[in-house]
Amino acid sequence: MSTSRELTIKQRPVSDEAPEIGPEFEQIALPERDVRRKHPPLLRFLLRWETVRRVGRVVSLLVLDLVGVTGALFTALIIKAAIHGSASGSRAWSETRHWLPFAYLITVLLFARVDLYADRPRRPGLTRIAGALFQVTVISLVFALANGEHFSSYYVFYGSLFFAVVYISTLREIHLRITGWLLVQAGYLRRALLVGSGKHIEAVAHALEDRSRTRVEIAGYVSLTPRPQNGLRSLGRIDELPDVLARERIQEVIIADPDFPQERAVELVDLCHRRGVTVQVAPTTMEIMIDRAEFVPGQVVPLFKLRPPVFEGIDYALKRSFDLVVATVSLLLLSPLMLVLAAVVKLSSRGPAIYRSVRPGIGGTPFYCFKFRTMREHADQVQADLESLNEQSGALFKIRLDPRLTPIGRILRRFSLDELPQLVNVIRGEMSLVGPRPLPMRDFERLEEWHKKRYLVLPGITGLWQVSGRSELDFDELVRLDFLYLERWSVMLDLSILLKTIPAVLSRRGAF
Repeated sequence: MSTSRELTIKQRPVSDEAPEIGPEFEQIALPERDVRRKHPPLLRFLLRWETVRRVGRVVSLLVLDLVGVTGALFTALIIKAAIHGSASGSRAWSETRHWLPFAYLITVLLFARVDLYADRPRRPGLTRIAGALFQVTVISLVFALANGEHFSSYYVFYGSLFFAVVYISTLREIHLRITGWLLVQAGYLRRALLVGSGKHIEAVAHALEDRSRTRVEIAGYVSLTPRPQNGLRSLGRIDELPDVLARERIQEVIIADPDFPQERAVELVDLCHRRGVTVQVAPTTMEIMIDRAEFVPGQVVPLFKLRPPVFEGIDYALKRSFDLVVATVSLLLLSPLMLVLAAVVKLSSRGPAIYRSVRPGIGGTPFYCFKFRTMREHADQVQADLESLNEQSGALFKIRLDPRLTPIGRILRRFSLDELPQLVNVIRGEMSLVGPRPLPMRDFERLEEWHKKRYLVLPGITGLWQVSGRSELDFDELVRLDFLYLERWSVMLDLSILLKTIPAVLSRRGAF
């Protein structure tokens, strides 16, 4: 970030004279003291409501994790005993007590390492929980073997891992919702101020309104440039920021513009930190890609080499194995439902039950994407006449009340049941369970070159689109989510997206 500063605020002098301030903030007095300089006395700190809330949060999460680890060990051991025909609750409990102190200690240490005891906005969810518990399992196995323990099978380890993920993630989700409700009832809302310009302010505000992990009250925005009113309250100009922070009791400033001038950002962050206001930044596409960057030493300036986001080697083997197992099992379990849906589609309107849509796959190579037919025959031929009704931006074509949809097709679209035949595409290696959604050829031909990075991997049945708003998001935000998935991929992320797809589909949000 540039060290040049357009907005100048000098440090408060040691003397009692009035502090010097930059020209754009000259009408606003700085706070009497920098909140970073002096911490409150110990007693006053301990009596603060925020301290009580933090202690209560950590203690309650520790108790829930203890219950989850205990339940996972006991469940795995009692099932193992039942399989061997000697189910004994007392014996299973005795073994649970033997392993519990070590397993719980390692769980707490690894959970703390990945911020699972952090405050609500920073506390991760299922993906981090599962990843940390996997590490706990590996450490426990290595410790047991090094300690001379002998096992006829290793079920107790992977069985405990499975139940721990289920129990702890469920307990923490319940805790999140209950404490969230209590905070709302107590009137606890984080007041946030958006800083930026253009459409990025609306995009971030829309995303924050739908956040379930924390309640954010958008007080309004401060824009670098004049912009029309669009449901958000303008709180003034950028040079009035100190007054806005004090007047509106702002707790958090969110920089919602990827083109925000760096020199202004330096001063804005310093100003907010003086007043104890948190600063967050909505990431740009470049910042997302930096996650995979590799430092190149020995250069005149620091350089980072961006690795291509492709799945190869062990990553590809893991993802493909995961896809095959889950798709095959899902196809077997869902085959009765799919047969019923195929019969209903066939009998409800003229045309085949399965619609073969030509879609671009990996590298843009076209393939037949299978779907239950949701439209009347020859729907593709009249699409050009409906272009004026398109409700989506960018390359997408979506109409909320598409006249081509059949009554049955509308229901299938609402609950995404029309996508079930794509399990066959996954088994055939043309698609993945999770990945960027394959667009129709009409949309693909209208993509810009930078959009086509999403075709470096297999397209997916579901993805971050489906769990982050679906058709309510504009096209650039959808592509950004695809980039984020490519850069942060892991098997646990795939599993997390699959689990989050279920409530997203049932809620029918953004589905049309």
